[in-house]
Amino acid sequence: MSNKKTHTILDIAQIAGVTPGTVSRALNDSPLVNERTRERILKIAKDLNYTPNMVARRLSVGKTFAIGVIVPFFTRPSISERLSGVVSILSNSPYDLVIHNIENTKQRTIGFQDMLLKSRIDGALIISMPILDEDIAYLQETNIPIVFIDRKHPGLSDFDSIISDDIAGGYKATKHLLDLGHRKIGFIGDITEIYTKPANGTDKELNPFQFTSSKDRYKGYLKALVEADIPSNPNYFSEDNHGHIEAKSMAIKMLRLSDPPTAIFAASDTQAFGVIQAAREMELNVPADLSIVGFDDVQAAEFMELTTIRQMLYRSGQQGVKKLLERISGSNSRSHQINIPTEIIIRKTTAPPNGQVKIAA
Repeated sequence: MSNKKTHTILDIAQIAGVTPGTVSRALNDSPLVNERTRERILKIAKDLNYTPNMVARRLSVGKTFAIGVIVPFFTRPSISERLSGVVSILSNSPYDLVIHNIENTKQRTIGFQDMLLKSRIDGALIISMPILDEDIAYLQETNIPIVFIDRKHPGLSDFDSIISDDIAGGYKATKHLLDLGHRKIGFIGDITEIYTKPANGTDKELNPFQFTSSKDRYKGYLKALVEADIPSNPNYFSEDNHGHIEAKSMAIKMLRLSDPPTAIFAASDTQAFGVIQAAREMELNVPADLSIVGFDDVQAAEFMELTTIRQMLYRSGQQGVKKLLERISGSNSRSHQINIPTEIIIRKTTAPPNGQVKIAA
């Protein structure tokens, strides 16, 4: 058992000949303490190897020193890279990170009501979580700063947001393929409809969170085709749950058409990896037989040499938490939307079309 004494603010105050309140203000960098006194107090604290009691500090300043992050499916590469950007900034701050991962509608309700309304955090980041009309009331009732990353809604004009343009990104991906000479371009994305009605007449919820990024990227795809005077082919469109396995299945079906596409634009890198797997299984050469473009530019995209749309995931996380820390510190500047541009990153999965796609027997 250690007999090493744990020093307190009272010990520092006694040695410095000041009140405990003065010590507390000096340790918290208050402007009410003159510089000479502050330096003396900080030196004594260092000599005593003083470690502040964070619980007491939080109670004394009326803060939790915690930032909440609400994310859907935080294991997805695009989400985890944004979180990495958040952590890179918070690691040099006094704030802890509290992550509320949401994977179903019940968790969504708890996340919005519990974390945002019970003031257990000093501020919140909401990342890639679609905002519904009914959510706006919760958001407006909170008494903490909130910053949105990768999400926009007409009712969020009073909040800061960091976004990239999915429509522009989808356009750039398709335009790149068109510029290479492709005219038969497939699109693989997420389910965008909210409900479907099976044969028994019972509604089945498909997209309960109402994600819109894949739909917007598809809009950009269509815009590029219209500009090139190329009619969209319904056989070249496929959507399913998000994942590389589902994308692989969609790609195989599309590539087995009698007139298959020579290129596929996938709405995410994860789905593009599934398309690459499909091409390998069908013994197609990428990019000679099939060009592939993804979206996000997650870390694995460089390893896979994937041509993709970069949307600055890490940077958006950094900018979002920086803006939140400004709000927590008392900034009363007008809320605004920060737009992060997308760009095409050309690697080795795209090339001019090499004639008709040949399917292995």
